[in-house]
Amino acid sequence: MGEITRPMERHLMVCTGRAYPELSEEIANLLGVELVPTRALTYANSEIYVRFEESVRGADAFVIQSMPAPVNEWLMEQLIMVDALKRASASRITVIVPSYPYGRQDKKHAGREPISARLVADLYKTAGADRLMTIDLHADQIQGFFDGPVDHLMALPALVDYVRGKYSMSDLTVVSPDAGRVRLSDKWSDALGAPLAIIHKRHDPNKANEVAVGEVVGDVAGRVCLLVDDMIDTAGTICKAAAALKGNGASKVIAACTHPILSGPAPVRLNESAFDEIIVTNTLPIAETVNIPKMTVISVAPLMASAIKAVFEDGSVASLFG
Repeated sequence: MGEITRPMERHLMVCTGRAYPELSEEIANLLGVELVPTRALTYANSEIYVRFEESVRGADAFVIQSMPAPVNEWLMEQLIMVDALKRASASRITVIVPSYPYGRQDKKHAGREPISARLVADLYKTAGADRLMTIDLHADQIQGFFDGPVDHLMALPALVDYVRGKYSMSDLTVVSPDAGRVRLSDKWSDALGAPLAIIHKRHDPNKANEVAVGEVVGDVAGRVCLLVDDMIDTAGTICKAAAALKGNGASKVIAACTHPILSGPAPVRLNESAFDEIIVTNTLPIAETVNIPKMTVISVAPLMASAIKAVFEDGSVASLFG
């Protein structure tokens, strides 16, 4: 009888795409590992090439890619990285996408529309991903789109710690910018022990397809109002909400949002807004040309490093779900 060989022990490998390598480096430093040396380039016709420059055979590989604009390019690069790992015999592949792409397209609002969030999950699975890790999905049901384990991490504890350390809880009110964010706002209200207010949006009958901020439901006069949301994109709605709160007598208005997309006019709107402070995380890179003095950025690297360590050691990630 031949000698029985023991299976090779899995080893941790962290890979990064080119969209936001600074976050990946911060995570790798916290884990005490080096990022996998990677050759990545974009050809003249926009096709992407990726090659890992050391063996990944038998590795427990974690592929980190943020999704700033251009989203489609960075999504494709991550898919190609996953395919390369699969073909190089990685033992397990975990896709880490701090801000899930196409997360707002999670259901059909009308006929002949796609469910693009499901399509993205299918692409990850087809490419060879075994597991998905992300932070603050726009809609919780996206977890069910991926056929495999999903670690849906929450930035709320880190953001709550910052708010609690800077502001008095005695006059703080958590505010939902619209009815769709009430569930998220409830979590904030419970975590801070603060009352909840809601901004009720109305459609202006004299302006087609335009939403005007309506009345504020709840007591905000003389209070520090904390507007919470999962993302800031063009910042139009949240800036109108801040103005409405100040108009209703709020002493201060602050915002806490996980994903700083900051498209188009967002920086100008935020700088001209009624906000006293805007608190975000670094799930997405903020361009060097963007200057928002009242913005504070909280790092999610410790959260993601803890989750990677728990997954690698086959431990529990539940405590990181918020």
